[in-house]
Amino acid sequence: MFKTIADPADCEVRSVIRVLNANNAKQAEINRQLVEIYGENVITDGMVRKWVRQFNDGRTNVHDEARSGRPSVANDGLVAKVNEKIRKN
Repeated sequence: MFKTIADPADCEVRSVIRVLNANNAKQAEINRQLVEIYGENVITDGMVRKWVRQFNDGRTNVHDEARSGRPSVANDGLVAKVNEKIRKN
């Protein structure tokens, strides 16, 4: 029996998927091993399939891609103002 590893980084889990996939493990076996090591809520079957497919298509990077989108408007000044309003109320 293995000791469960709590709160793995996403890139860690993806690295394990990449290694097991390179070793020709089936997706179900990859998922079984991930659950055994990291616990029940580590990753869904669908996400394992997605990452296996991406690695089979040639992806080598296990880190998140940069995303476009609306930047966050939260900053330290805004947080301080909200906290001040909450304390006054």
